[in-house]
Amino acid sequence: MDLQLANWLHAHATPSLTRVMLAMSTLHDPLSMSILTVLLAIFLRWRGPRDWLPGLLLVVPGGMLLNTLFKYVFERPRPLFSDPIVALTSYSFPSGHVAGSTLFYGFVAALLVSRTDSLARRAAIIAAALLMVCLVAASRMYLGAHFFSDVLAAFFECFAWLGLCLLGMQVVRSRGAAPPR
Repeated sequence: MDLQLANWLHAHATPSLTRVMLAMSTLHDPLSMSILTVLLAIFLRWRGPRDWLPGLLLVVPGGMLLNTLFKYVFERPRPLFSDPIVALTSYSFPSGHVAGSTLFYGFVAALLVSRTDSLARRAAIIAAALLMVCLVAASRMYLGAHFFSDVLAAFFECFAWLGLCLLGMQVVRSRGAAPPR
């Protein structure tokens, strides 16, 4: 299925869609996601809920480190085309772009969801985060940089990491709020 989808996407590429997908991919490359993470960290330090800052610093860099480790464990080559849209030499599995977007947008969604009681707003926040991750995943597959299983693995790997980190944050908060024994 991976190869069939990759070939279908490559065969249906158009110049205008390619420009859009390249922009989406560039806006979510490791440098861009690092900049967004630093900007969010600055915001959390100076204006936001400061207790979320350690979580951000664990979630995004830690998850990206885990993703890089998995790349070297699996050493999966990228899709190959005779006329590639992008030509990369690094490993394909799991997708770093999808990992970064899952970690960042997932963290932002968790932060925003924790600050609202409205079920409709919570659903909209989660839907927006998922949409961004799906757009990044689609761009990476469309450009021929990843197979479907690469983006799926990155999403689930980082969703699990995000969940563990958020759970850890909650445990630390609940122990900090408990009266001393």
